[in-house]
Amino acid sequence: MNAVSAPATPEKRLSGFSLRAISAVVMAIPAVAAVYFGPPWFTVLVISATVVMGWEWSRMCRGDVKWMIAGAIYIAVPSGILIWLRGDAAPGMFTIMWLFAVVWSADIGAYLCGRSIGGPKLAPRISPKKTWAGFIGGVSCATIIAGAVAVYWEEPPTSLALWGAVVAIASQAGDLFESAIKRHFDVKDSSSLIPGHGGVLDRVDALVAGAVAIAILKLTLGRSVMPWL
Repeated sequence: MNAVSAPATPEKRLSGFSLRAISAVVMAIPAVAAVYFGPPWFTVLVISATVVMGWEWSRMCRGDVKWMIAGAIYIAVPSGILIWLRGDAAPGMFTIMWLFAVVWSADIGAYLCGRSIGGPKLAPRISPKKTWAGFIGGVSCATIIAGAVAVYWEEPPTSLALWGAVVAIASQAGDLFESAIKRHFDVKDSSSLIPGHGGVLDRVDALVAGAVAIAILKLTLGRSVMPWL
């Protein structure tokens, strides 16, 4: 008979969160610095991450040609979008910083609310640990952060908060999408490069979806979404 795993203790949950937090801070520092200084540093960072993600994807799909082509599109398009967004001088820097703030706050809010509140599962067949409480908490946190940014630009917070919610929902969908891919290939993480997070794909799945959402908003609505453009 298989032994039943004991539920995680508060100490173990705290330890897991601490590891995630430390890894996130270590990764965030060079990422924010690269965004601030812009090309070529940001370009090099994105290309380096793209190469690693391509390697992780090839490991997951085990060289299947159709999935390799799909992965090339899935990885290359958002990477190109990030480089394009940052290339827009000072407005580009603020766009990426805003994207980071929205996606990271959604990720943190979803993790903390999901862990502390629990409740009904969001998509149990795809990602059993994700809950509706986490989803709502993540989008709420991102909405607040996005709205707060509007105060800096002396703009009404309602509009920017709304678009922050849109980007946050897209980022959560990106997280679920990669979870579905990993479940399809029966792998827990894309790799084990990042302690507490798995691989680079595991860490930026929400970011790539958020980048696509911001690109669409910029191309269609422009300054009415992002007042710094």
